[in-house]
Amino acid sequence: MKKVLLVCGGGASSGFLAANIRKAISKRGVNVEVEALSESAIDSMLPSIDCLMLAPHLKYLLSEVEPKCKAAGVKVALLDESYYGTLNGERALDHILYILKD
Repeated sequence: MKKVLLVCGGGASSGFLAANIRKAISKRGVNVEVEALSESAIDSMLPSIDCLMLAPHLKYLLSEVEPKCKAAGVKVALLDESYYGTLNGERALDHILYILKD
């Protein structure tokens, strides 16, 4: 099972998106687990995840977390504003699956 961490400032908006992604996972039957936490959890979660998805407004963190993710073998990407703002779990899952297949 692939584990994905969604991160936003406080974990609230990513939590809503994660709930919608879980619904999409359930519908599709894919082997992915999604959790949402605040940015303060990144370092402690790296050893246990396969993919880190940052909220669009945390783009400034990308250059800081990319080397850590690479060292831990974790893929990292920004959540796209087009589905983040609308909490579209289907499109977010499409993006996550694309990131995980590389």
